Amino acid sequence: MVHEPEAGRSGEALLLEAALQTIPFGFCVWSPDFSLLLWNQRYLDIYGFPRATIVRGMNLRDVVALSCRMGNHPDLDPDVFFASYRQQLLSNRAGLRAISHELAAGGRTLETAHVYAQGLGWVVTHEDVTEEIARSDMLAERKRELELQYALVDATINNISHGVSMFDAQFRLVTCNRAFREMYGLSEEMGARGTAYATIIDHRIATGRHAPVDRDDFLAERRAIMAGGRFVREVIKTASGTYLSLRHQPLRGGGVVTTHEDITEQLAAEARMRHMATHDALTDLPNRALFREEIEKALAGPAAGRSFCLLSINLDNFKAINDADGHSLGDRVLVEAGQRLSQLIGAEGMVARLGGDEFAVLLTEGNPRRAADVARRAVKVLSKPYMFGARSAVLSASVGIAVAPGDGQSADALMNNADLALLRAKSEGRATYNFFEAGMDASLQRRRLLETGLRDAVERGELSLVFQPLIALATDTIVGAEALLRWSHPTLGAIAPSEFITVAEDTGAIHDIGAWVLLEATRTAAEWPAPLQVAVNLSPLQFKRPGLVEAVRSALSSSGLAPERLELEITESLLLDNSIANIETLFALRALGTRVAMDDFGTGYSSLSYLRAFPFDKIKIDRAFMGDIASRPESRAIVKAMIGLGTSLGMTTVAEGVETAEQLAVVRAEGCTQVQGFFHSPPVGASEISAMIRAGRRVQAANLTRAG
Repeated sequence: MVHEPEAGRSGEALLLEAALQTIPFGFCVWSPDFSLLLWNQRYLDIYGFPRATIVRGMNLRDVVALSCRMGNHPDLDPDVFFASYRQQLLSNRAGLRAISHELAAGGRTLETAHVYAQGLGWVVTHEDVTEEIARSDMLAERKRELELQYALVDATINNISHGVSMFDAQFRLVTCNRAFREMYGLSEEMGARGTAYATIIDHRIATGRHAPVDRDDFLAERRAIMAGGRFVREVIKTASGTYLSLRHQPLRGGGVVTTHEDITEQLAAEARMRHMATHDALTDLPNRALFREEIEKALAGPAAGRSFCLLSINLDNFKAINDADGHSLGDRVLVEAGQRLSQLIGAEGMVARLGGDEFAVLLTEGNPRRAADVARRAVKVLSKPYMFGARSAVLSASVGIAVAPGDGQSADALMNNADLALLRAKSEGRATYNFFEAGMDASLQRRRLLETGLRDAVERGELSLVFQPLIALATDTIVGAEALLRWSHPTLGAIAPSEFITVAEDTGAIHDIGAWVLLEATRTAAEWPAPLQVAVNLSPLQFKRPGLVEAVRSALSSSGLAPERLELEITESLLLDNSIANIETLFALRALGTRVAMDDFGTGYSSLSYLRAFPFDKIKIDRAFMGDIASRPESRAIVKAMIGLGTSLGMTTVAEGVETAEQLAVVRAEGCTQVQGFFHSPPVGASEISAMIRAGRRVQAANLTRAG
């Protein structure tokens, strides 16, 4: 039988199975992956297969092995026979019928014929031709071959989801399947054997299922394909907009079999995939790949040699929006920024989002004055507040401009140079634009090395802490130390904190680095005798992201350091930005038991007002006031006033940057509580500060100086 009956099979399927049982030869169908799909009882009989041993989906190798065990192919190794037969099938996929002979049990000769049907697999017939060979009855063989051809067609085409049609050498329909008739709106009568090809084409044109064409020219073209004797694939579009893929396979002796596939949705899906591959998912603007491709076209296309401008645009401090308000607001800002740029540029060029908060504009007009005007307007339009109901965001934008071909002969060079100009704009205060100039590359390469290096600096062990002692003037003892971050870059060497901290803040790496500093500082201080304290600087950006309080709590818990022995230093710039939220965070840190100090006191605009807003434990007088304190009365008066203010508010006062005996004498005389500076000791490593502490907390200045 064909296979085990399935519940609910259609009457047509049952008729097909019954018909196959009447065929006087073995019949089976192998799928393209060599799984058994169909067979009849004669197939089992001819090879001596017990019925229960053959199941649907059985692999060709297993069937060959079973056949050999039944005594068939006595002169062949099962593996050799399998490999040979598999290769025969693979070599015959052109739709032509291939015939071979093999030996079966009992000395019988079997004739095996197989033909490949597109979308179905190999349809194979097996017939015992022992007697036919003996009689050389060629006439009977030809008759069986003709019958087989029609049987194969009828058995396969109605099991194919694509439309299938067969026309003979006189361009008359031999057969077609239901899918073909439905695809072209053909009636049963019109799909009957013998219908002329021209009649079907006339019907398709009349019913709008054919693209508008000259009928006679089209028919002549079709006849040429049908009579050409070679495989042809083409895609046509009908009047309704449907796209059809046609595959024409010539038949031996004339005629053609054609498969008809509706690929409209497939093409639409491919178009969507191409769009997704070349456009940013969030803003639907062209992405970096497409933008770069357009630059290359401008450089090498018909307009090669003509000037055009490239603008690299970055939203200043965008990371702070994500950190403070979450990515949902940040995404809305990016979408709005893209829309503003698109409206600004219009048909003048292309706007793209390169990633993150990076945008770019390709202006086909190469006039630098025009580019500068566009850059100014871009800065202005992107700096307007972003309003989303009750939520809002305010930021600025910086722009770098490169002009082709003078600033670069390739897309990479132009984009790189526009980035250089952008970095210069940022370094000059942001919210502005800058043109590329020769010589910018060195600074950009260094900046990029720093950005790349900072990502993994903690894991690679390149960061370290040094500690500068804090000296209590009342007792000349070490009462703590300030933890200071150092970075030794593998190729650039020691990097100044003033340089790499800015990079860490711009890239967002400051959060991970800050958490590491807290943990390392508290672990080191936990080995010092109580109540010595360790001071750690906090960046204003650390307050932008939720989790700072938890990071401090985690560091204290992990190190075992008592909270009152940790002193957190902030600068006035923190309170100038969103002071209410930041002061609330300061109170939360105070609630942990930590101490809070205002660093660089006296350098800001509103230091006094912030001393009223939050009860700091300590104020640190900026080192800028120490330089001439011993020689200029006005400098001494300012320091005296700050020390007096701190004392009256019950706060510890620290003079930073004390480097000479004269400076020390002045701040001691004015009542300063503590000092810190090179006069006593430069910053030293963890082991050195520990050694200094173990040697005795009561020290003399000269000894401390030597210890550094």
